[in-house]
Amino acid sequence: MAKLVNPTRMELTRLKKRLKTAARGHKLLKDKRDEMVRRFIEVVKENKKRRAAVEQKLAQAMNRFSVARAEMGNAAVTEALLYPIRTAKVRTDLRNIMSVETPTFRLLDNGGSFELPYGFAFSSSELDGAVLDLAALLPDLIELAETEKTANMLADEIEKTRRRVNALEHVMIPEMEQQIRYITMKLEENERGNQTRLMKVKDMLAAEREEEQPQAPTA
Repeated sequence: MAKLVNPTRMELTRLKKRLKTAARGHKLLKDKRDEMVRRFIEVVKENKKRRAAVEQKLAQAMNRFSVARAEMGNAAVTEALLYPIRTAKVRTDLRNIMSVETPTFRLLDNGGSFELPYGFAFSSSELDGAVLDLAALLPDLIELAETEKTANMLADEIEKTRRRVNALEHVMIPEMEQQIRYITMKLEENERGNQTRLMKVKDMLAAEREEEQPQAPTA
């Protein structure tokens, strides 16, 4: 690669400017990567706590559903839950984390109280508790979805930034340094060649002057 570069002083100046810019960009990308990793760890920790809480509540609700099926039968439970009467509206927005646009989810209150979508005559108390548990769990599920999506997007951006840092550190910067060394060596070689030629010309001119000087007459 270095041999393909035009070994001129103008090219050397241009490469030195590019190398300086690449080194500055490398440092900025490394700082960005490190800060994103720190933010990513915070999000992952928060996501871990939310997931543990959600899974615990889900397990409790699923246990109640199992008891309700045992008491009422699968057909009766399915029929009771066939027509939900509550809808959920979620407002989405964007949040900037280290130049990464991550989504935010907010559950909008529909303004009404939650009611069970079936009558109490033939339902089990365990089914009532399971449905109420899941209804109360909805905000936690939305928050969990937000943190998990944020973690995934940060992980993707960290990987992209890591590849850019590696490309600068192991490919572009070493290549430019090699090209600079090549041009510098070529310019020094040309300079030494010019000096050698000048010295030879000087010696030739001196020899010519000595030959042109009139010789003193002999007695």
